[in-house]
Amino acid sequence: MYIVLQQLINGVSLGSIYALIALGYTMVYGIVLLINFAHGDILMVGAYAAFFVLGAIGAGPLGMLAAFAVSMIICAGFGIGIERLAYRPLRSAPRLNSLITAIAVSLILENGARVLPFIGPNPRQFPGPAEVMIQLGGKLSISNIQIIVIILSTLLMAGLNYIVNYTKRGKAMRAVSFDNSTASLMGIPVNGIISFTFALGSILAAAGGVLYASAYPQVDPLMGMMPGLKAFVAAVLGGIGSIPGAMLGGFILGIAETFTKGFISSQFSDAISFSILIVILLIKPTGILGKRLRVKV
Repeated sequence: MYIVLQQLINGVSLGSIYALIALGYTMVYGIVLLINFAHGDILMVGAYAAFFVLGAIGAGPLGMLAAFAVSMIICAGFGIGIERLAYRPLRSAPRLNSLITAIAVSLILENGARVLPFIGPNPRQFPGPAEVMIQLGGKLSISNIQIIVIILSTLLMAGLNYIVNYTKRGKAMRAVSFDNSTASLMGIPVNGIISFTFALGSILAAAGGVLYASAYPQVDPLMGMMPGLKAFVAAVLGGIGSIPGAMLGGFILGIAETFTKGFISSQFSDAISFSILIVILLIKPTGILGKRLRVKV
């Protein structure tokens, strides 16, 4: 029983990071029907921004706050720039064009980081806070980093929920998601809302990158590839386009992965994650909380 609870704690911690990243996928898809495969590499950019800030300031509370702030600002700029330069010109083009462009942007970010002299291709140790284990009831344990991951992820997801559901900008996001042509006729700046959505998703990816690098203290130019793919699985699992679905999918995927590592083998964790994607597409293609849309001809 204690082993199950321990793996559940680990799964919630990992699932919190997946949920943060998945929210970026699902918001962008809900607004412009685009799978932004460069989203995982925004995580890498945020982790490296935090890496340099912490290397200069230190990994104390002030350093971590500065690392989060700088990485979020930089990633928001990257998100807006990518949308403006790569995706906006293709908005009226076939979706395949945008999908190929997203993959190209991902490759540019990964390989661009590898050739930059101050980053390079080799992994580096992330100067995050020291890990301290806290005993719960004698047999269960949770680290200070896991506590930070869970608390910050919960706060960020609650903040996103407030923005989307209770602010004027959030109402505009929902209007553009429902029908951008009608939203434009009603005076909503569609381009600005789409850029804001990319910035918001990139901010969450930046936070996920810092938390992921703190939990697994190593950064490299390809570090965003696997978390990005798994977050995409989480978004599809919960229902692509559904914000609560992305959160739920992230937690389910994180718990499934840690249970696989704990009770079967760590070698099967990735296979289980992507098998979940195949199963959900076969059984319920719209995801757990996704809605089936009927198109009238």
